[in-house]
Amino acid sequence: MAEPGSGGADPSARSTRLPVDPVDPVSALEVFERAGRVVRPRERLGQLVPRRPEGITGNQWNAAARAILDFVVSDPDGRAATFAVEFVDASTRTARSQRGDRMKQAVCDAVGLGLLRIESGTLQPVTHGRRIVEYVLDARAFREAVGDPAEYAELVPDGPLSYRDIVGRLPDGSRGHVNDLGAVARTVAVEAYVDRELVDPILRSLHVEWRGGPAQGWAWLQVRPGEYLFEQVRLWQHRFSYGVEPGRLAEDLATMAVGERLRRRDAIALPLAGRARLTGALDALRQRRDELANPYAFEHISFD
Repeated sequence: MAEPGSGGADPSARSTRLPVDPVDPVSALEVFERAGRVVRPRERLGQLVPRRPEGITGNQWNAAARAILDFVVSDPDGRAATFAVEFVDASTRTARSQRGDRMKQAVCDAVGLGLLRIESGTLQPVTHGRRIVEYVLDARAFREAVGDPAEYAELVPDGPLSYRDIVGRLPDGSRGHVNDLGAVARTVAVEAYVDRELVDPILRSLHVEWRGGPAQGWAWLQVRPGEYLFEQVRLWQHRFSYGVEPGRLAEDLATMAVGERLRRRDAIALPLAGRARLTGALDALRQRRDELANPYAFEHISFD
C-alpha cells in the first residue's frame, strides 16, 4: 500500500523531522517512576541481557546487543525489565536497520521482554517519549485495577470502559475525555482557524488494526483547499499490552503529531499532502479490508 507521509513522488507529502525542542538534556534522560514502575531512558539491550540467550546465533547477538532502547520499564526495584519502548522514523529505515530490528526482536522474544515500537516521522523520544510512556503505564495500571472488563462493566455500568474513556473536567472548564492525547492538538487547530491560518478547524482521524501486523492511526487537517497536514503513526506490539485499544492509541498519537507540527509551524515549512494522494491511500486501504482485524468503517470518509 502506498502510504501518505512515507515518501514518494510528491515531495510536499514527505515526512520531515521536526527540530527537537530545547530541553535540558539531563532531565530528558533522567530515570523516572510511574505507576509503581521504574523507567530508564536509553539503555543498551546488551545491558539488559548480559549473555547470549539460547537459540540466538552469534550474528544475531552481536547486532542486537548494541541496540539502544529509548525507554526500558522495570519492576519497582528497577531490576527485572518488563518491556521496552522505542521510537522509529520509517523514512530513515534502511535494509540494514530493518535486519537489525529483526535480530533485536529475536533477542527480546527469547528472553520474554515486551517491546512497543512507535513508528512516526514526528514523535520523538526526547520531546514526546516520557508523556507517552507515562500514559501507557497509567492505562495498564487502570486495566489491572478494574480487572476483567466484562465484570467491571456489570459492577459499574456507568463507569469508563477503559482508561481512554474516563470523563472529567478539562483545563478549559468543560467536561470531556481527560486522557485523550489528541485534545491539545484539536485546541491548537481551532486557534489556528480563528487566526485564519486554516480553512477548516476540524482535525479528523481514523484507525485500523492489521491482522498479524501493526495498529495504524491517521490524522489530517485541511490547511488550504485540497492540501492537508497529514500524520500516520503505526504501533508494533510484541508480547505487550497497552491497557487501551491499540488502534485508538495509534489514532490519538497521530492526532498528537498533527498538533505538534501545527504548533511548530513557525519553525518549519509544513509538509502538506494533496487530496489526490490521500484519496489514493484511502482507496488502497479499502482494497485491503479483508486483512483488517477490526471491521472497516470508513465508507463515509472522503477528501473531496
